[in-house]
Amino acid sequence: MRLRYKRWISLLLAVVMMLTLGACGVQSQSDTTDKIAFDSLEKTGQMTLAYATQYQVEYYGDYSLITIGEDQHFLLVPEGKDLPKNLPEDVVALQQPLDKTYLVSTSVMDLIRQLDCISYIRLSGSKAKDWYITEAKEAIEAGNMIYAGKYSAPDYECILNEGCNLAIENTMIYHTPEVKEKLEELGIPVLVERSSYETHPLGRLEWIKLYGLLFDALDEANAYFDSQVEQITPLLDQANTGKTVAFFSVNSSGAINVRKPGDYITQMITMAGGNYALADVVPEEENALSTMNMQMEDFYNAAQSADILIYNSAIEGEITSIDELLAKNSLFAQFDAVKKGNVYCTGKNFFQESTGMAEFVEDMHNVLGDADADLTYLKKLN
Repeated sequence: MRLRYKRWISLLLAVVMMLTLGACGVQSQSDTTDKIAFDSLEKTGQMTLAYATQYQVEYYGDYSLITIGEDQHFLLVPEGKDLPKNLPEDVVALQQPLDKTYLVSTSVMDLIRQLDCISYIRLSGSKAKDWYITEAKEAIEAGNMIYAGKYSAPDYECILNEGCNLAIENTMIYHTPEVKEKLEELGIPVLVERSSYETHPLGRLEWIKLYGLLFDALDEANAYFDSQVEQITPLLDQANTGKTVAFFSVNSSGAINVRKPGDYITQMITMAGGNYALADVVPEEENALSTMNMQMEDFYNAAQSADILIYNSAIEGEITSIDELLAKNSLFAQFDAVKKGNVYCTGKNFFQESTGMAEFVEDMHNVLGDADADLTYLKKLN
């Protein structure tokens, strides 16, 4: 109890100091008459996005106004530039350099790694053992990055003591809204990324431009994205094989979690020449989530005749054999793909390595063509 009391006293003092300094900063800004007003900024252009639809960036001279979804608005302020006065209440200021970032969304790390900007990530929402991005794992082991608690239970004291200036979350944070509110109360901007809601795989990859902007590597981001488009373009003309693919996992309650028709995973299946087995399934609930749950009987009716089953390891973990799949539900034995031995599992690295789109499409193309050699993200189950 005494140790807990001391920790909370330390946290309270840190908050008081931060709020005091923040108040001084606000007072200084209000007293400065030569600062430009937000409403006087003139739009000078916008970021060109070819596929991404879940964010946009408008340029106002040296400043960038970022909109994510419909309700997240950020003003990116370059290092050495003043924060404009009269900032609207729904616009959150991000002052560069954002070099004390708390990264919770694991899929973002691969994009940041490609930009050689991992040094900007001071705080991690995953432990070293849970990272499949080598550079992130090594950064934690070297002490250059600190584990600061998972999305639902962050270490607020650590986050404050490290001077965190941005938290990047995924939409799981909406399951614990009190955490997001607490971070914001402590003066930490929270950016909830929505790349998983992009329907086109290249739209998800195009989020690298946003992180290039945030971490001052936009030229590198544009160059990388263009190179990936060039790599994936030849794969877009694959002839349809007529084969059907079901992508799923079994949750702890026995329900089947599947991708909604039209999301980026199902689009990659189509790119590779396959057909998504659940394309005609209509979600019972309209929401922005890219997955949905089905009862086993409904999944059986939709996917029993699918040519290929792919088990998604991201949520419930990997399985290593068809027997492990049957242990989850014996009804799988009646699926055509199980009878023919056409069952695969994604590696745990698949969703962390978000830049591997071209490789996954190539994997799918090989699987659809019965060529299982040299698969990167898929493992065949026996």
